[in-house]
Amino acid sequence: MLRYIASRFLLWIPSVILVMLGVYALAFYGAGDPIKLIFLRAPGDVAYDPVRIEAIRETAGLNRPFIEQFISYILNLAHGNFGNSLSSGRSVWAIISAAAPVSMSLGLCAIVLTAVVAIPLGMIAALNQNTRIDYAILGSALFLWAIPPYVAGPLLMVGLLVLLPNVPVPYGWGGIFDARIILPLIVLSFQPIALIVRQTRAAVIEVLSEDFVRTARAKGVPETIVAIKHILRPVLTPVVTQLGLIMITIVNGAIFVELVFGLPGLGRLTVSALTDSDYPVILAITLIGSFLVMLSNLLVDVLYPLLDPRAADTMKSR
Repeated sequence: MLRYIASRFLLWIPSVILVMLGVYALAFYGAGDPIKLIFLRAPGDVAYDPVRIEAIRETAGLNRPFIEQFISYILNLAHGNFGNSLSSGRSVWAIISAAAPVSMSLGLCAIVLTAVVAIPLGMIAALNQNTRIDYAILGSALFLWAIPPYVAGPLLMVGLLVLLPNVPVPYGWGGIFDARIILPLIVLSFQPIALIVRQTRAAVIEVLSEDFVRTARAKGVPETIVAIKHILRPVLTPVVTQLGLIMITIVNGAIFVELVFGLPGLGRLTVSALTDSDYPVILAITLIGSFLVMLSNLLVDVLYPLLDPRAADTMKSR
């Protein structure tokens, strides 16, 4: 197992470098000179001083060729240096360290909520296939999937204030135990819940036709025991795979959720960095996002042997 995990970490290195190369190329050839943009937002006529702009670009190392800048950035990363923000001058690591716990806490809570709500609903829908309960659960899942976070967030906030005008506006961050996290957590979980409900339902329907389920029912085992002991475990293998993949959905949805509800996380920081063309911050956020997605996939691979003993033999041979 340790050998397999180490090999996966080694495979991450070229993948992360390729991702960073693509993002760095887009920043270098794309949105324009960040120094000029900073001066354009400044008061007065300093934006039209090309000599001063070029001097600052030289100090920041932005006048060097693309490949030279990229290699220098990778070498700095190897020493734990993410650089400084072009707009504020602060350390990128300090900026990320302040925002990352908010997004990670929200994302972790969203995954837990998704698993707790979606897996039982998917099983109930499958065990009551082609009934009103099944249609209601599946229809609700399709409805939630069709609502993007940037629509669901404002609508739920307005609806809450209309129905409960005396309730404080759920805006800002006070930790995962603060009541203000409930609404953004629900919005962020809409699409993941819809996805896992459908995945669980399909997996349970497939398992119901297996011989061991029919044998358990023929022996008179209660339906609840059959569902929990015989059906749930083989169903969790594809569902856990999907839970690992929805990390991308949660990361993307966090951008809109944090903007709507005023959460000081990586999503809101991403929008601010893109607006300011703050390339060091954008690159750092991209690196963290890539790492989270790869880490979630690794955790899924590690959980496979626990859920399906047949997968353990496959991993031992690697």
